[in-house]
Amino acid sequence: MLMQNQNCGCSNSSREQLLKQIDEVSFTLYDLLLFLDTHPCDEDAMACYRRHVGTRKKLLKEFAEKFGPLTPDTADLSEESKWQWVMQPWPWEKGGSR
Repeated sequence: MLMQNQNCGCSNSSREQLLKQIDEVSFTLYDLLLFLDTHPCDEDAMACYRRHVGTRKKLLKEFAEKFGPLTPDTADLSEESKWQWVMQPWPWEKGGSR
């Protein structure tokens, strides 16, 4: 059973755009983590990391509200009153991208 948020008027392209933004900010975070492993005292890098963490959290929350949870830690952010984690398309299903 796939959860599709048909009432929100969200298109597949807006879902894909949001996923792309989440992927981009996640890549940046992992890159910053690697840099901070070798430069732990770099205050500018740490500030940049914190900004991107905030951006990623905001994007994940937006995704959960519009399309359902993308990660287990955002499963409680959708406005549904029931557990939605398993209602999402799996990666091998059309539209899945976990």
